Amino acid sequence: MAKLNSYLNFDGKAEEAFNFYKSVFGGEFLGEIYRMGNAPGTENLSDEEKNRVMHIALPIGADLLMASDIVPSFGQTLTVGNNNYVSIFPDSREEAESLFRGLSEGGNIEMPLEDQFWGDYFGSFQDRYGVHWMINYNEEYIK
Repeated sequence: MAKLNSYLNFDGKAEEAFNFYKSVFGGEFLGEIYRMGNAPGTENLSDEEKNRVMHIALPIGADLLMASDIVPSFGQTLTVGNNNYVSIFPDSREEAESLFRGLSEGGNIEMPLEDQFWGDYFGSFQDRYGVHWMINYNEEYIK
């Protein structure tokens, strides 16, 4: 079966965001942090754009959270919106609380983490980098 991984785009903040995510989830980046300036055909980029992240990956359990920065001189723009959430299914209520507390720090809580009418322990928020997250724990899912 296919595996689903989340891929995020940032406007020059990918490395900063991923260092923050690493501080919450733990672990190490998968491979190196690839920079735009290491790719062929990028000689004319500014030093700032050469230093932007071309690819970064952080293993979280059996999944990968991946990202890159946009390159404005390539005509790329970033529009932060609510059309993309990363949904996390933790193994315990305690893990749900820890992840919610850590990732939402400095962000905007949309729905506090609490027991919901549909039976799950759920909350959602936008983190300080504009990424939308859902934390969803249900003991039945992990059996």
